[in-house]
Amino acid sequence: MDLRTAGSRNIGATNAYRVLGARWGILVFLLDAAKGFLAVRATHPLAVAFGRTASPDGLLVAGIAAGVAAILGHVFSPWLGFRGGRGVATSLGVFLAIAPIPTLCAFGLWILLVLLSRRVSVGSIGAALAYPFLVFLLLRDDSHRALLVGIAALVSLLVILRHKANIERLLQGTEPPILGRKTGAS
Repeated sequence: MDLRTAGSRNIGATNAYRVLGARWGILVFLLDAAKGFLAVRATHPLAVAFGRTASPDGLLVAGIAAGVAAILGHVFSPWLGFRGGRGVATSLGVFLAIAPIPTLCAFGLWILLVLLSRRVSVGSIGAALAYPFLVFLLLRDDSHRALLVGIAALVSLLVILRHKANIERLLQGTEPPILGRKTGAS
């Protein structure tokens, strides 16, 4: 099944869930998150493999660069005509590798908002709005706090902008729920 021709025509986990069922939607979510996580975590072994001794600051910057590249590659995939997903799960993976505590808090907020609203878009937008503030509040003693808040804000803005159509449907009251409704193949 080509997700680009079914449902919302988005390659992300929510459309996979709606079109193919929960098992496939969860798998797509986990793979997208793993893509982001591994992009960040691969920077250290790659530096070692190429004989580079990187400082912790250098590794952080390399990890952020690799993570942002993974998010942008997911959202604007050159293999799909520069179209792609909304970047939520990939961003989750990236930031789990960089700043796990605020990221887990944002993920908890995402779960809560999805359960309360029955709409993934509400959880995604709400978590994206909250994330830079969570980074700011929970990384008070981190010397890279300003950099991390800035990157979090930029990625959050991208995620929110990618939800433009969802925001319009939410305002019109036509955004379909993900929970409490029969999905495609189970």
